[in-house]
Amino acid sequence: MLAGEGAVLIWNDITPEGRDAFYAWHIVEHMPERVGIPGFRRGRRYIREDEATSPEFFTLYETDTPQVLVGQDYASRLNAPTPWTRSATQAFRNTSRALTRVRASVGPGAGGMLATIRFDVAPERRAEVERILAEEAVPRVAASPRLTGVHLCVTDAAASGERTAESRGRADILAAPEHVLLVEGCGAREVRQAAEALLRFPGVALDGEAVVGVYRLEYARLKTPWAAG
Repeated sequence: MLAGEGAVLIWNDITPEGRDAFYAWHIVEHMPERVGIPGFRRGRRYIREDEATSPEFFTLYETDTPQVLVGQDYASRLNAPTPWTRSATQAFRNTSRALTRVRASVGPGAGGMLATIRFDVAPERRAEVERILAEEAVPRVAASPRLTGVHLCVTDAAASGERTAESRGRADILAAPEHVLLVEGCGAREVRQAAEALLRFPGVALDGEAVVGVYRLEYARLKTPWAAG
């Protein structure tokens, strides 16, 4: 299961010339800073497993509740970016960031491989598709061998689209997906097959094509006594 009821989901590419600076900043400053915010529990960064996946990086932050993502502590951090943050994010491309509520989360723990499924649903079908996924599809698929977790996240569109000092003026930021399914497991083949099973599940009617990517875990961060916040 995810570590809380809220999640920040971020996809992004990095320019070749900004790659080393991105790794240094993300590991040394950014993830400790984010996980140090009250209500944030854990951060994880993934890199794509194959060239078919885009963007290259996926980052996941788990929070106590969705309210943490619209609270003052997080907002204060977003509106006071460090000089290193301002510099490093200049190399970001194709960035999509979703502030979400965890609608369903099933499974015993984190996996080394993860599939992200970004998708939209027609407004008149949204409640029913969310119900089918949360109550039927997610639990059934999560029972598959070599999977460690399956999660359904629903985006807060207004909060995700709000510009802050950290994001204002950046041309790399794209719209957030309405819904995201995350599939964690022990191998790329297993999470990819599970993603396909979720999309084929009876009653799961999407608005347009889903975007599926397969990622491998690079770095995880928990709170420490010296973390920011």
